[in-house]
Amino acid sequence: MNLTPQVETAEMSEADLDNIAGGLAAGASAGVFAEVDAVAAVCAGVGVGVNVEGVSADVVAHVAAL
Repeated sequence: MNLTPQVETAEMSEADLDNIAGGLAAGASAGVFAEVDAVAAVCAGVGVGVNVEGVSADVVAHVAAL
């Protein structure tokens, strides 16, 4: 008795794959990171990414007592 699930496959064109995956995109990103060591280690970072679909940004901060 074979209990292996059966999966049907189909051929897809490159254009169909581009539509599913979001197509081709180019973009740029930049970031800034700073760290200060004193009584506690403090680091922070800011990043921005831009591509044809929009803009994304992130901010990261970390504090650790020494």
